[in-house]
Amino acid sequence: MWNLKDKKAVITGGTKGIGKATVLEFLSLGAEVIFTARSEEDVKVFESELQKEGHKAYGLVSDVSEKAGMEAIVSEVKKRWNTLDILVNNAGINIRKAALDYSEEEISKVIAINMTAPFELSRNLYPFLKKSGKATIVNVASVSGSLDTNTGSPYGMSKAGLVMQTKNLAAEWAKDGIRVNAMSPWFTQTPLTEGLLEIKERIDPVLKHTPLGRVAQASEMANVIAFLAMEKSSYITGQNISVDGGISITAI
Repeated sequence: MWNLKDKKAVITGGTKGIGKATVLEFLSLGAEVIFTARSEEDVKVFESELQKEGHKAYGLVSDVSEKAGMEAIVSEVKKRWNTLDILVNNAGINIRKAALDYSEEEISKVIAINMTAPFELSRNLYPFLKKSGKATIVNVASVSGSLDTNTGSPYGMSKAGLVMQTKNLAAEWAKDGIRVNAMSPWFTQTPLTEGLLEIKERIDPVLKHTPLGRVAQASEMANVIAFLAMEKSSYITGQNISVDGGISITAI
């Protein structure tokens, strides 16, 4: 059971950072994967690399915040498998600004991609997840959903909403054999954070207040996502697992 052999999985935002690491982890554990991203070039290059290695991995260009992107994912699942065991809602964005500096469009964009898109994709893929009988959804949230991390209010708001969405769907869909959990990362070495991690005055306080004294690697997040997707975690649902080096347990 410490594997994902023959499991069918969709992973959004799958060509970079935590999403890419999750694709690689799932494939190493025997899963078949449809991964999505907005960049056609990124999708083609990654898909080619994986298929040359003999993996059952299929890339799809999709913006999960748009109806057409959502429909493309549903169509691909229906055509390729007509069932779905695992959905990883990983795609996300951030715009770091002071609260008064955001435009309405920027606020809407962050919330649409980080919170609304996972909800709509989960709803749209629900028939295929139910058909599995033992399906799991893993939402990639953030420590910023429960703590102020100086990363922008809309981001924190969207991730907090995603955690609550996780709890609600876990309760509602348990009867359908669908488990729903969230994984909340702390600072992780990814393309989304690399610029920030290079700013000494930002990263030094992070390292100082993180008990493990370092930022995470994307693979460390992927490991937890894989566990939550496995049948080994079959009695875990509605939970938000903080993978944060201990930052959430200390006040100083």
